[in-house]
Amino acid sequence: MKRILFGLAAAMLAGCKTAPAPELSEPTTPPAPALSPMALLHQNFMVLDSHLDTPAYFHSDTYVFSERGDFDVDGTHVDLPRMNEGGLDGGFWVIFTTQGQLDKTSYVAARTIALMRQAAIREFAAKYSEDVELAFTADDAERISAEGKKIVFQSMENAYPLGEDVSLIEAFYVGGLRMVAPVHFRNNQYADSATDVAQVFGGLSPLGEELVREANRLGMILDGSHASDDAVRDMIALSTTPIILSHSGPKGVYDHPRNLPDDLLKAIAADGGVIQVNAYGGYLEPLVASPERLAAIAQLEARYGKDTSKLAPEELVAFRAARKEMDTAFPPPRSTYTKFMEHLLYTLKLVGPDHVGIGADWDGGGGVDGMKDVAALPQVTADLLAAGYTEDDLAKIWGGNMLRLMRQAEAAKTATLTSPQVLN
Repeated sequence: MKRILFGLAAAMLAGCKTAPAPELSEPTTPPAPALSPMALLHQNFMVLDSHLDTPAYFHSDTYVFSERGDFDVDGTHVDLPRMNEGGLDGGFWVIFTTQGQLDKTSYVAARTIALMRQAAIREFAAKYSEDVELAFTADDAERISAEGKKIVFQSMENAYPLGEDVSLIEAFYVGGLRMVAPVHFRNNQYADSATDVAQVFGGLSPLGEELVREANRLGMILDGSHASDDAVRDMIALSTTPIILSHSGPKGVYDHPRNLPDDLLKAIAADGGVIQVNAYGGYLEPLVASPERLAAIAQLEARYGKDTSKLAPEELVAFRAARKEMDTAFPPPRSTYTKFMEHLLYTLKLVGPDHVGIGADWDGGGGVDGMKDVAALPQVTADLLAAGYTEDDLAKIWGGNMLRLMRQAEAAKTATLTSPQVLN
């Protein structure tokens, strides 16, 4: 059972007879309010999110994990105080690399960036070792949670930095990688993307098929988010263990390329897989930017081009600063918590609570009005209970399904690692 926060201690001591308090020259800090029964219930679930993009902030001069941020001020979703408040025990922290050109020089540059991102995650775990811990297995997650720490699994969103050498994934595995998604917004050397215009391979490429086999060998979870529907079907057919969608949604609610049709969601569930529903506003409903924002975007594209992967490093820094300034002046339109719950409840009804979880895409574009950061997660528990789902259902949705998938991948592992040391 995870560590109960200060409010529980206050609730347990309520009504106890104590000696009169001594007179003090300065006022004392008021005790933390007792948690409500609903909040206590939520805190006792192991709450895991399958897609935390927070590592993008780890080398920022302004982000401090131990200090409470504010989305309306700094745009962040996740830190230790808000994780405690929202009962989030951790999950998969993402190694993300922006895709560049499909050539050897670009692959080498991307590999370096991905290795640095993994190093940043490991450095983060060491720096905050009293509060977080790297996890390599499902059993690790259970133990870390019981010790009251936050769980740090690692995932790779976009296998692009592996270049054309699938064996490189073993180096990331030794460093803690336990989930991999072949592709992101654009087609790459491994698979077609759900959001690219042209479909090159009709699903996975031959190299992508090799990636699936290598992930199976190592005992890693395969992630179909961002992949084209045909690539997801190929992953289901080829993988020896069920796949996950770490942050996706149902096309039956909103017909967006990043969402999946009912028949494919059912196929994932029938194979034992899990659909982690996201809270990325643009995938929840059509959102129309203001004329001012559209004009500002056009100016950015005229200055930097539409494909920012081709920018030199100093230009990319300037672009990101300009984009941040634009987002502040003309904020993007946002979806709502009601719409997120519509996607979640639709998926639950379609495939059942044994095959659904939550991967909100925190710090990667997720968050909606009414659920702007992880502190709001207890409301999801309240609304799922109100919708008729049981505590056993919620235990699966919040983390049980994901850990079950991890145990299946571990059990099917056939790897004989070539590296001299394995960190699990």
